[in-house]
Amino acid sequence: MKRITAIIAMMLAACIVSEAKIVLSRLVSDGMVMQQNTQAKVWGTATPGAQITVTPSWNGNSYRCKADSDGRWTVNVSTPEGSYKAYSMTVKGDGSSIRINDILIGEVWLASGQSNMEMPMRGFYNCPVENALEYISAPAATEKIRMFTVPVKQSYEPLTEVEGAWKGAESSTVPDMSATAFFFARELNEVLDIPVGIVSCAYGGARIESWTPKEILETYPDEDLSRERIESMVHYHRPYLAYNAMLNPVKGYTIKGFIWYQGCSNVGRHEQFCERMSNLVNHWRECWDDTEAELPFYMVELAPYRNKPATAVPYYALLRQAQHDAAKAIPNCGIIVTNDLVSSYEQDNIHPARKKEVGERLAFMALNRNYGFNRIACDSPEAVRCYRMQNSCELAVELTNTHNGLNRWMEIEGLEVAGSEGIFYPVTYAYFEWEPKVLRIRSEFVWDPCEVRYGWGDFRPGNLKNVEGLPVAPFHIKIDQE
Repeated sequence: MKRITAIIAMMLAACIVSEAKIVLSRLVSDGMVMQQNTQAKVWGTATPGAQITVTPSWNGNSYRCKADSDGRWTVNVSTPEGSYKAYSMTVKGDGSSIRINDILIGEVWLASGQSNMEMPMRGFYNCPVENALEYISAPAATEKIRMFTVPVKQSYEPLTEVEGAWKGAESSTVPDMSATAFFFARELNEVLDIPVGIVSCAYGGARIESWTPKEILETYPDEDLSRERIESMVHYHRPYLAYNAMLNPVKGYTIKGFIWYQGCSNVGRHEQFCERMSNLVNHWRECWDDTEAELPFYMVELAPYRNKPATAVPYYALLRQAQHDAAKAIPNCGIIVTNDLVSSYEQDNIHPARKKEVGERLAFMALNRNYGFNRIACDSPEAVRCYRMQNSCELAVELTNTHNGLNRWMEIEGLEVAGSEGIFYPVTYAYFEWEPKVLRIRSEFVWDPCEVRYGWGDFRPGNLKNVEGLPVAPFHIKIDQE
């Protein structure tokens, strides 16, 4: 009898072992791109207490850990220099073995925000991506650019798993890839000549608050987090639900940095923007165990757009200024300017077509600041101050990042001067002076200039750039008297 009982017990144990298995995060899967020259995170679930061994083919080393009481486990794997060589990785333990194939080592970035980051290469309805077919028909190649697109989803509770798969850049896949992120990755790949991976995590219409965890939002007195209030909101404005469903499952995947295109849904709340953007970035870095702000965070300035209904207050201009303030306040942060990337017919299009330049300018910033290409210009000119020349109605505007001058001093669009009555008139004369480096301007309609502004309005495109082709950031400043 005892013998029979022992046999039965052994059979039951064998069944249990055979059913036990490791489950990997969807990000840890075939075709993944891992960050080069680092300790890259690999994680999943198993039976609590199970011993897990991860062995990558590039070095043959074994990395071991034990699943915690909830069955979760994590190991950090040393990665080599980036290359186009395809590797594999074996994960064993808990009665199972998983082999991950076609792993590339390169540079990995997370792309997030709202619809202008989500916008795919095929475009939205009535919203094309300029020259998209050129890049869809001749993509970079699957070993050069790969993207993991997190499906748009919401949850009241933090999720730990996400659907999706790594996709290489092919004619069949590029149409569904984030256009901004694709062009960013393409430029990085062309310069660095190693694979670039993008984790695309964007939700059209999302507010900053949509990407912020509940525990932070609870400190904001104007945020009603009751289920009734949240359900009454348009879905893309709902607080913390996108964070729970989309960011929480991917947080911690080893990356080089973040690119961010968002702001439209926070227009009208510019006073809060800088603080809340800072809180978001700080928290996201904590999610990646980045205590020293080493992960760069690069933002995209809102493009010109005609606010509807029209208001006397230029809310889009104020939000852009708040974006620039946030970029200065947040450590290791930057912002690219976009006021030159729209046409007049796009004044009612919240999704302007020129995504290629947006992605490239983000890449220029990353190449300059993070990859040592300091001859690649990345910072737009910004107005520091404006003063009136002695005994003259002529003004001098001090601009940063103009060491080699500006692109024009005639037919400048968007540059205006106002007198004491507060009515703005276009500048009729402009000249960039070499020493000191100032833009000298005047308007034949204003004899007592008090204010100067550039690109200041909801839809107020500009064409003033430095010699490197980077547009002057919008500004509205009072004039110092000299």
